Amino acid sequence: MKNSKSKFVTKTILKDSIVESFKKLNPKYMFKNPVMFVVEIGFFVSLISTIFPSIFGDKGSNLRIYDFIVAVILLITLLFANFAESIAEGRGKAQAETLKKTRRDTKAKLLDSNGNTKIINAGELKKGDRVLVEKGDIIPNDGEVVDGIASVDESAITGESAPIVKEAGGDFASVTGGTKIVSDWLKVRITAVPGESFLDKMIGLVEGASRQKTPNEIALNTVLVSLTLIFLIVLVALYPMASYTGASISISTLVALLVCLIPTTIGGLLSAIGIAGMDRVTRFNVIAMSGKAVESCGDVDTMILDKTGTITFGNRLAAEFVPVKGADKRELIDYSVVCSLKDDTPEGKSTVELGYKLGSGVEKNKYDDVHFEEFTAQTRMSGVDLSNGTSVRKGAYDAIVERVKKLNGNIPPDLEQIVNKVASMGGTPLVLCVGNRIYGVIYLKDTVKPGLVDRFRRLREIGIKTIMCTGDNPLTAATIAKEAGVDGFIAECKPEDKIDAIEKEQSEGRIVAMTGDGTNDAPALAQADVGLAMNSGTTAAKEAANMVDLDSDPTKILEVVEIGKQLLITRGALTTFSIANDVAKYFAIIPAIFMAAIPKMQVMNIMRLSTPYSAILSALIFNAIIIPLLIPVAMKGVKYKPMKSETLFLRNMFIFGLGGIIAPFVGIKIIDMLITPLVRILSLN
Repeated sequence: MKNSKSKFVTKTILKDSIVESFKKLNPKYMFKNPVMFVVEIGFFVSLISTIFPSIFGDKGSNLRIYDFIVAVILLITLLFANFAESIAEGRGKAQAETLKKTRRDTKAKLLDSNGNTKIINAGELKKGDRVLVEKGDIIPNDGEVVDGIASVDESAITGESAPIVKEAGGDFASVTGGTKIVSDWLKVRITAVPGESFLDKMIGLVEGASRQKTPNEIALNTVLVSLTLIFLIVLVALYPMASYTGASISISTLVALLVCLIPTTIGGLLSAIGIAGMDRVTRFNVIAMSGKAVESCGDVDTMILDKTGTITFGNRLAAEFVPVKGADKRELIDYSVVCSLKDDTPEGKSTVELGYKLGSGVEKNKYDDVHFEEFTAQTRMSGVDLSNGTSVRKGAYDAIVERVKKLNGNIPPDLEQIVNKVASMGGTPLVLCVGNRIYGVIYLKDTVKPGLVDRFRRLREIGIKTIMCTGDNPLTAATIAKEAGVDGFIAECKPEDKIDAIEKEQSEGRIVAMTGDGTNDAPALAQADVGLAMNSGTTAAKEAANMVDLDSDPTKILEVVEIGKQLLITRGALTTFSIANDVAKYFAIIPAIFMAAIPKMQVMNIMRLSTPYSAILSALIFNAIIIPLLIPVAMKGVKYKPMKSETLFLRNMFIFGLGGIIAPFVGIKIIDMLITPLVRILSLN
């Protein structure tokens, strides 16, 4: 499902969006967007004025032409606004069609109480039924593995080709309908009824069918409606003022003035921005269960993260070679590399990598024929036997000490101190010996993922506090926290401690995000304002969260927060641009209305527009074409850089506020120059 690099708009989406733009002209649909509904009323008023000019007292054929032009421009404005929303919806529907291809008329092997199987349609399965899925079978619906172990191809859902091992118990027992068994078999207990599976929910969400307006969107919509009412009152008051001064204002001019002054730009793009925000999250392979979840990401103040798998790799990797007193560090490094050349564990590979990084001169091809002793729970060590009879071993402190003593070797007096120091820092000490001589310790530690320090710094710049949760002791936790650059940590953390931490932050008015994948994470995921569950995790975790990461990458919460921030910034930036537009339109239309009756109003015609009619039509045309020009910004989002809220606000006010004032002055003047000859031909003067 990964398609972040897919085309912005395909031919199919473009074609469907044009058709939808006309369908959405239905007043029942337009009523949901009050600002654009006012524009539609204005269109009908201008159209009626064109057909029946006597109704509004308008006289003359040239005025009917003017009314008709206004009506056409208003219709185009409506179509452009509908087109913006349809483009956003079209991208979601295209993703939904991709997902629907994975949903087929699957057969299921229903198990009865005696373990016998019966072939039925997947649609007949009920919650609680048990089914058998074998190699090559499609899992018929969402469920929990109750028996068996198998590799599952989840590429239809996640886009990743590598199969995932699923087994009963633990955090990898959840399976998704539509995925395929590629090896062995599983017995699955169905946990969802047909039509309510995870795949069905995904399809509904990306289609936009389940999208509800978010609180921020509702609040902004209320502001836009209020501004519209204010300008409507101003317009009502303006008509008698114009009559008093002797200025004659046609009904279409009043409509044009109202449409230009109300925030039509953001009104036409508002819905598209919200849909596009969810679309960006979905293309990032995260399913948001609601638009509110995406917006909440933009408001996050505190992020609670598990250590293992999120901040660290979870595998203990070689970090340092510590020689005992009297031993040569170069020899310790070389023997550690020799001992690990055939060790395919993460510890072994990291030892070789670190050794060569520190300048080891060991030549791999010289040790192709050495005998390798694998690590076992009984010996608690691994190593190689060289062709000259020398044995090299690395392993647990007590196991190596016992081996050296049996070979009549001496135990270095500082060995125990080195081992204890490594252990106190949360590391794992591997002691290395050659024959009966101990050379030193390989310090293994849980390594912080690369790039996280910078990402945590970026989060700190935008005012987000990070808290690491770990079951490690306080000393180890402090070491990892300092290395990773998180703001705080909770050591020896239990599931209830996460809930307590979330509630504490929320009680102080903060919005909290966290990740999790296990059943024990479900309560905390439900408590958090943004809960990101791993798709590989349990059903309980996915049901408790309001976002699901299909790639099961816990660090993705960092990017998801930035997407949420980008959504809010995009909406704010375009709102600022839209309202700033009205200032320039005011200087275009108001002088045009009153110049004939009050010649001194010419001073306000700072754009030096040719005629009153060309000024009004230019402002109206600019008002229409700015909507499609801003569709790419609404869809892709305003470029986001981590910085403090105050700095970000001032930056966007400067770029979009000032830009929103300057752009209409330039655009309206250019349009006026282009249409002035046509206005004169039509005798609109």
